[in-house]
Amino acid sequence: MLINDSAKLAIAALSSQRMRSFLTALGIAVGIASVVLLTSIGEGIHKFVLSEFTQFGTNLIAVSPGKTTTAGMSGAIISNVRPLSIDDALALGRSPKILGVVPFVQGNAPVEFGKRSRRTYVFGVGFQVPNVWQMKVAIGRFLPDDDPRTARAFAVLGSTVKDELFGSLNPLGRRIRIGGERYRVIGVMESKGQMLGFDLDDAVYIPTDRALGMFDRESLMEIDLLYAAGSSLDEIVKRVKALLIDRHGAEDFTITTQEQMLDVLGSVLNILTLAVSALGGISLLVGGVGILTIMTISVNERRAEIGLLRAIGAGRGQILSIFIGEAVVLASIGGLAGLMIGGGGAWLLGAFVPALPTHTPWLYVVLAEFLAALIGLLAGVLPAHRAANLDPIEALRAE
Repeated sequence: MLINDSAKLAIAALSSQRMRSFLTALGIAVGIASVVLLTSIGEGIHKFVLSEFTQFGTNLIAVSPGKTTTAGMSGAIISNVRPLSIDDALALGRSPKILGVVPFVQGNAPVEFGKRSRRTYVFGVGFQVPNVWQMKVAIGRFLPDDDPRTARAFAVLGSTVKDELFGSLNPLGRRIRIGGERYRVIGVMESKGQMLGFDLDDAVYIPTDRALGMFDRESLMEIDLLYAAGSSLDEIVKRVKALLIDRHGAEDFTITTQEQMLDVLGSVLNILTLAVSALGGISLLVGGVGILTIMTISVNERRAEIGLLRAIGAGRGQILSIFIGEAVVLASIGGLAGLMIGGGGAWLLGAFVPALPTHTPWLYVVLAEFLAALIGLLAGVLPAHRAANLDPIEALRAE
């Protein structure tokens, strides 16, 4: 029997039971569609979160007060932790390969202009924010390069704060009150959008030392460093660590590179993608069981046909190929339908729900279709083997 004849027999057998074939292929289609849709959502979230973290650049190092790991030391040592100071930030800014430094403090306070008031984020920062955080000023300018210990009472508004307090008015040069203190507006930032739910436009930027006084803090919350591209990150981290240990007398701080943050995020998000893929895999397993069931029933119903084929010279391998071919065709058709349903569903979801990003990775698409064919092959082996081993005489006697 030629391969062409085997294919024709398989297609004819599937066509003769259209509803059964349709429902069997539908089981695989639902499984493939689930895998494609869920992985599209997982991969979309993955890319979205990573893009949110890299929108401030990639050559960043964050230094925060306190040690996040322990080494069996006495709890009394905790009281000896020195706060991160503006002087620490200035010293780090003088280090080789460091292009910019931002001493950072964050709080929440009411911002008032005339009769309008809005409670919002207040960021105490240095003058190098536009360079280090890759943010642009829309109108006016950013905070000047004052002595950070005696900086003037200037403020820069986020775009949302500007719209809420001033509307269409030009805010430059006007006086506002932040936490009860008077500041002069010298600039407005371009819209930056949200990062993981935080509206970066709904914020006001003031000098670091004034924010420390406003929120009654002794320590900076973080010092962000921008290092030169192409530099050895390990060498820069060693240099920063040595400088701060020399200033503090102990390693009472934590250095976090952006690579470390992205690695942790990437591993967590990869697990998320695999988890949602596994949920779709359960649907594929159910579809495979459906093919196994249908092919087993088909063997029982077609015993006479199998006996006739054996009687006219068809070998066991040919009988085996017919039934395995039917299973693979069913799974492949279901897989293609599932790809179209899943890919179309991901596109529609991204179009109608922009807040839920989707991205369909082609690798998963290819793997999903291959998996569908493999499931059909595996599900068809047992019934096909049983059909190939039927006794021709007994099979011909079947009604």
